Amino acid sequence: MQIPLLRLQCGVNSYDWGKVGETSAAARYAATTAAPGFEIEAEKPYAELWMGTHPSLPSKDTETQRTLLDLVQDNQALLSTEISERYAARLPFLFKVLSIGKALSIQAHPNKKLAEQLHARDSKNYPDDNHKPEMTIAITPFEGLCGFRPLAEIVHFLQAIKPLRELIGEQAASEFEKVVNGNEESEDETVVKRNKDALRALFTTLMESSSEKIEVASKALVELAQSSSETFGTLSEETETNPSNPAELASIIQRLNGQFPNDIGLFVFFFLNFIKLEPGEAMFLKADDIHAYVSGDIIECMASSDNVVRAGFTPKFKDVDTLTQMLTYSYAPIEEQKLRPTDYPYTVLNATAYSSGSSSLLYDPPIEEFSVVKTDLNRTGAKATFDPVVGPSILICTRGKGTITVGHKTEEIQEGNVFFLGADAECIIVNSGSGEGEDDVFTTYKAFCELDGEDTADQQ
Repeated sequence: MQIPLLRLQCGVNSYDWGKVGETSAAARYAATTAAPGFEIEAEKPYAELWMGTHPSLPSKDTETQRTLLDLVQDNQALLSTEISERYAARLPFLFKVLSIGKALSIQAHPNKKLAEQLHARDSKNYPDDNHKPEMTIAITPFEGLCGFRPLAEIVHFLQAIKPLRELIGEQAASEFEKVVNGNEESEDETVVKRNKDALRALFTTLMESSSEKIEVASKALVELAQSSSETFGTLSEETETNPSNPAELASIIQRLNGQFPNDIGLFVFFFLNFIKLEPGEAMFLKADDIHAYVSGDIIECMASSDNVVRAGFTPKFKDVDTLTQMLTYSYAPIEEQKLRPTDYPYTVLNATAYSSGSSSLLYDPPIEEFSVVKTDLNRTGAKATFDPVVGPSILICTRGKGTITVGHKTEEIQEGNVFFLGADAECIIVNSGSGEGEDDVFTTYKAFCELDGEDTADQQ
């Protein structure tokens, strides 16, 4: 019987928004795991390391050079019979490392039904028919935009940022304020629906602004950020806490304009939550949720799809009509956008691991395609034993070095190495580091799928 542990060779995509050269975690990991001859170019941006079976950039078995897609289709037991049947003999998730040097487009990912429609209509820009809920876990400090702000904050910026109000127009701004005033935090279903409809109308008006008006408003916005950085985005008569730090907000607007001059994204910023994640913090993005990444290195896991509906901060194809129609228009504070990990109960740590404060944390979004376990082994000899999962896993090391064992097969693993674990495989990882303080931490992320009949994917 084949030991279900495969060392993977993974490809890295170079996009303009990626971090440059050795500053990119995606590039550094790729240098460990990519095909022989790969060298990091000092001035080249490296954006995404892909781990999985997606046909756009499938991973390969290092030993045989066969794609992981071919291997799991030839041996469906690697996925489990149920997962293979449900997901057409493909891995149900796509695992990535993203390194974001400049803003990555304002976007949303379609739900399953819409993905099928978009793919049938435009297979060039929508390359598959799957939905793409996704989860982000910060490796380094991360900045991003995630979901619509609380309505009171949007009203605040409509009143405090003159170029924003002028771009949208007084009539549209006033109509929105009239609808939501006093009802910003109501939980009544009828009121919430009315609020969402008002937000949809306001946001659509913004997104349909002409390029000429956007350019004029952008120049005014940047001039305001430069000349009034200490009061930017504030109202002189207000007594309540501002929704953002004025100097920080002014700095971000100037930074984003330097990356994408006169872009509609400068104004979308005031509609969306600006979120910061420290390493280990996470957020989950449902289908049809608007978001954008601004900076940082992250682990990203998503349903196996490459469908993106873009509308700003990008030179790529934009589909404003689809974006404004598809969004949920849910609005909530930043803290509600975060996904908090819990202790993973199916990892056994040895005494060395316990005594060194090692941990194994589960990031478990409300979908069936994937979950992720982050394991930190903080001392040489610390060991974690993962119970078998009735489904496939992919594991990447992001720090330190150690060994990984499945059955009678043991492999050395270091930063950037990636392994595929077949269904029903018990996995053991051990920190074999140098024993020199902080450099001895051994960190892995393991994405897996295990159908339990309780989670329900978003099929709407």
